[in-house]
Amino acid sequence: MKEFDLIQRLTANLPNNDSVVSGAGDDCAVLDLGVPGRYVLFKTDAVVQGIHFTASASQEQIGHKALGRCLSDVAAMGGSPTAALITLALPPNFDVAFVDGVYAGISALAQRFGVAIAGGETTTNPERLLISVSVLGTVERNRCVHRAGARPGDAIFVTGQLGGSLSGKHLDFEPRLVEGQWLATHVDVHAMIDVSDGLAGDLRHILHSSGVGAELLSESIPISREAKLKARNESSAKPPLLAALTDGEDFELLFTVASRDAVAVLDAWKKRFPDLPLTCIGRITETPGLKLRDKTGLREIALHGYEHFSDPKSQ
Repeated sequence: MKEFDLIQRLTANLPNNDSVVSGAGDDCAVLDLGVPGRYVLFKTDAVVQGIHFTASASQEQIGHKALGRCLSDVAAMGGSPTAALITLALPPNFDVAFVDGVYAGISALAQRFGVAIAGGETTTNPERLLISVSVLGTVERNRCVHRAGARPGDAIFVTGQLGGSLSGKHLDFEPRLVEGQWLATHVDVHAMIDVSDGLAGDLRHILHSSGVGAELLSESIPISREAKLKARNESSAKPPLLAALTDGEDFELLFTVASRDAVAVLDAWKKRFPDLPLTCIGRITETPGLKLRDKTGLREIALHGYEHFSDPKSQ
């Protein structure tokens, strides 16, 4: 069973109550806990040795990634993180200095964004290191951005560049919190998600939640220098466009706005974030499905992003 099939199965009949505004199926759970003018955001994520990082990663990078993944999801809702809990599952022969380094990486990123590390849990995991992080945040009630909400005719935008994250970006990425908050405050964003499982896979989440389709322009997709270099130097590497569509862990923001607002959004973005590219890569369509337009015409693409539990050869 593939990852998202399992998620759908497990979340089909979950217990619920009146506090849940938005549960499974968005970047964060959105809760109404009576905070005046604001919703509470609740997010959990985990990194596992051998899956999300290898022995070549520094302790500080591991800690940065463990917390940064959750912060990226808060950013995709337009929210502000407040506090985190850390669950640390360690093999019996763990190195105390190594764990200190992991917490140094967590603490450095937390301090930058004003996140309190409010506690957590430690336990044993016989084979490998596992770090699970839970984050609380808040967002203005009328500024919370969901995956659902994309409309036919919308322009599709993505920040930064895509593909080749395994060359290093997946360990030292910048959670787009400032950018997400700015978008939620200054732009009428219809739908947003962070690109953690690949452009093709994460865009499909927006399409599924919104009941729409999309058409991407191949020449407009911003491909990273790392993806191009890898394709040039390694015969087994993905073609750059394929890497941009399917590589995970770019942690950029993918969002849609009304087409009439597209030029104004680009102009305002350049003034506010001159060092971070923002690119219009396509449009939302009424007809379901994901299509790619290139020099040969328009064709449907069946590509998805990274999925746990699936055959690695299919990634």
